[in-house]
Amino acid sequence: MAIHLYNTLTRRKEAFVPLDPNRVTMYVCGPTVYNFAHIGNARPAVVFDTLYRLLQKSYPKVVYARNVTDVDDRINNAAKDQGVPISAITEKYLAVYHADMSALGVLPPGIEPKVTQHIDAIISMIERLIANGHAYEKDGQVLFHVPSFKEYGQLSRRDRDEMIAGARVDVAAYKRDPADFTLWKPSDADMVGWDSPWGRGRPGWHIECSAMIERNFGMGPIDIHGGGHDLIFPHHENEIAQSTCAHGGAEFCRTWMHNGFVNINAEKMSKSLGNVTLVNDLLKLAPGEALRLVLLSAHYRQPLDWTEAAMRDAKAQLDRLYRALDSLKDVAAANVPAPAGFMDALGDDLNTPKALAELHALANAANKATDAAERARLKGELLAAGWLIGLLQQEPSAWLQGDDADEAVAIAAAIAARKAARAAENWAESDRIRDEWAAKGILLEDKGGETTWRRA
Repeated sequence: MAIHLYNTLTRRKEAFVPLDPNRVTMYVCGPTVYNFAHIGNARPAVVFDTLYRLLQKSYPKVVYARNVTDVDDRINNAAKDQGVPISAITEKYLAVYHADMSALGVLPPGIEPKVTQHIDAIISMIERLIANGHAYEKDGQVLFHVPSFKEYGQLSRRDRDEMIAGARVDVAAYKRDPADFTLWKPSDADMVGWDSPWGRGRPGWHIECSAMIERNFGMGPIDIHGGGHDLIFPHHENEIAQSTCAHGGAEFCRTWMHNGFVNINAEKMSKSLGNVTLVNDLLKLAPGEALRLVLLSAHYRQPLDWTEAAMRDAKAQLDRLYRALDSLKDVAAANVPAPAGFMDALGDDLNTPKALAELHALANAANKATDAAERARLKGELLAAGWLIGLLQQEPSAWLQGDDADEAVAIAAAIAARKAARAAENWAESDRIRDEWAAKGILLEDKGGETTWRRA
């Protein structure tokens, strides 16, 4: 199956041709673990998880790395304020991140490199950059000298003034050029740090990913590098500069992919507006699959507007899909791939809105099918397509019943009371119990001498 992906570097959609079709490589910038993840942090995790699933179905081996930034000034400050080592902060929030992403159906990456495990690789790369004239040390700082890399700006396509302004830092006296950026910075006695040729210090943000990619994938180019749109500049621009120069001018990455922002009720998500929306809080309001469906409802390169109405609609869509799957519970799923229309949609630069439309078309066909072989095929296609997009991963009965334990106990008691009423031929009481729960949105259904329930 052909896969076409939009390459931020070339600004066009291109046929995806991995360097080695037997080993596809993908690296995605992951979390900085100092706080709870917000829904904007979850979008790249879900988007590139979907791509990971597609690649796994298309190639024999996919090596997917999603890093963890576990040293950062925000982490340092939180640890200092709480009087704990940085590991106490990072381990806590990495565990929460893993739990949140698992609830959204995100598969664990094959590799999850941490910055603190790659300090030696970072120092080695910096030493090479200094040795070949692309970096310099001044007052305990080591900086990359941007004018030494003539292609700087190729990813973001910003002019020099925009890049200097976009770096959002003051022009320090120790810089040879205003655009130069930090590779290593000194740490004082009460700040986390490591010994280095330039004194005790810690790495700059950008060098971390370059070193982790080199350590885990080698010196050759990786196939795909992903992340949020906000990382194009300066982070990914700087990664290209560092890695290209450290590797003697060799290509760093073949395809760059970036997802759009998540807005909240048509406003930019920001602390100043007080609308930062945490995944952990949203999971108390809606199932993780519903949150995932919202994140996939818009094309990944476009902005996504997050609203309560969108969550309700996603839950209703999943109810319909699970009801269609539940209607096929009496047939074994055929061992078939996802249908061509669905695969073509995902292969077209992860066109998830179109893929979801194909998924609903499958559900509609399942609701109408009567032939046993056709129903078995449709069930297989629903499950295959669902796995690729990370949906329909529960037993239909479990989804349709929900996860309210107290309610489930009350319904079980109602079913038992109704069964007793029917045994006593008290049809009025049996109907009353059925109608009472129907008014609450719970349907009691009799089939084959048994009573089951689902949400309306």
